[in-house]
Amino acid sequence: MQSCEISGDSTDDPLSSGLRRKRQPRIVVIGAGLAGLSAAKALLESGFTDVTILEATDRIGGRVQSVKLGHATFELGATWIHGSHGNPVYHLAEDNGLLEETTDGERSVGRISLYSKNGVAYHLTNNGQRIPKDVVEEFSDLYNEVYNLTQEFFQRGKPVNAESQNSVGVFTRDVVRKRVKADPDDTEAVKRLKLAMIQQYLKVESCESSSHSMDEVSLSEFGEWTEIPGAHHVIPCGFIKIVEILARSIPESVIQLRKPVKCIHWNQSVSKEIERVADHNSDLPEEDKGSDVFVECEDCEFIPADHVIVTVSLGVLKKRHESLFHPRLPEEKVMAIEKLGINTTDKIFLEFEEPFWSSECNSIQFVWEDEAESESLTYPEELWYKKICSFDVLYPPERYGHVLSGWICGEEALIMEKCDDETVAETCTEMLRKFTGNPNIPKPRRILRSSWGSNPNFRGSYSYTQVGSSGADVEKLAKPLPYAESSKTTPMQVMFSGEATHRKYYSTTHGAVLSGQREAAHLIEMYQDLLQ
Repeated sequence: MQSCEISGDSTDDPLSSGLRRKRQPRIVVIGAGLAGLSAAKALLESGFTDVTILEATDRIGGRVQSVKLGHATFELGATWIHGSHGNPVYHLAEDNGLLEETTDGERSVGRISLYSKNGVAYHLTNNGQRIPKDVVEEFSDLYNEVYNLTQEFFQRGKPVNAESQNSVGVFTRDVVRKRVKADPDDTEAVKRLKLAMIQQYLKVESCESSSHSMDEVSLSEFGEWTEIPGAHHVIPCGFIKIVEILARSIPESVIQLRKPVKCIHWNQSVSKEIERVADHNSDLPEEDKGSDVFVECEDCEFIPADHVIVTVSLGVLKKRHESLFHPRLPEEKVMAIEKLGINTTDKIFLEFEEPFWSSECNSIQFVWEDEAESESLTYPEELWYKKICSFDVLYPPERYGHVLSGWICGEEALIMEKCDDETVAETCTEMLRKFTGNPNIPKPRRILRSSWGSNPNFRGSYSYTQVGSSGADVEKLAKPLPYAESSKTTPMQVMFSGEATHRKYYSTTHGAVLSGQREAAHLIEMYQDLLQ
């Protein structure tokens, strides 16, 4: 690995010679998702004039993707605003009259079925039977009690015992099973149903965490993720409206679409390679050839910069960090990238001519009775559909039509993404027939689904603290380059933003927005004299 120490002939000025002449710093933001747009908006509003956003795809929004079908808008990505008090996404939506509340109180019940405050979740077994409501309520109370225990390891500093393997899934399954089996009031048949429900609830939790399995989520760190108080909300006209609001004050010329980045060449004072790169652009101004950073694009353009804000997903960093940065990233940052987790949570929307579910049903939860004693939640490729945890009923039907929204995560989501629409629609229909006991359910008239895992520009949905990682790794991921505190070259040449870089709010849209604003604030502070 190339050293990040500064060569002996570096200038004593912490800013480059061009900046000593009081020119505006050149800032390149990589990615036009919520983090990138938030950073660029804050910079431009503070008086920076040389800001460029490079976006690999043909649209802005990143992991926000609202799709219009008929009169309805469906969210392939971000769907809810989680909490309101101090949530910048909530305030953007509220100020622009976009909100609709979907849950009462401080916390959602069931956490992922948030389309409606009304109705009842139907827990159905693969034998076509509905689990009695009182059994579901008893189990839900027990599960939520144990879920709260998982929060205490971080929040109260409780030690993690060896049996749990520091895993949320292992701990939860073990504690809930013991309590179910020890209940003297339940029959053996009821106990077996409750034991099977453990796996279904953990599948829901995996979709919520965007992990392959809750076994992979760190028990000691689980409680650091912070829920913002207040109700959950949807945006009926589409979450993309938040993206459009952020982009409204950004001139079109700032955003370059279809502009994928190949490599970020940073720390020019220790890299002769940068000089070779600069020579490719023969018409490059002389002052640009001394730039600390060059962004090399896939179309062979080299863009000089003083600061680059990288907002790509953790999934992209995992796949591409070795080739995306030159010199390579410091080992500490590489370790953080490798230790933190990201996986795929996908949605499957099915539209039917008429509803086959009752008017009180707000979701269909799939409970496989043969999983009562299962340890693993990994399935053979041909059984990928067993990872679908549920279908939510989109509400109200006057807005969406008769539509169900299915959830699947992990490696099985990637298998689903490889299947064609016909196969997925047919498989889901067979599942619904099996669990409802209704063999006459027709195939859906239309299917729409996400594919975040196989998309090379995302490679996953959002991040989580994997077993072996901690909030300290999130901080290391966010730390700007170069590291050396005594560095005499331009500080903060390469900065990192995005939901995975927010220690308390990773995995959320507000975490993404706040991380972009955070990096912009660092630059605003650095150049406050220049901006006055």
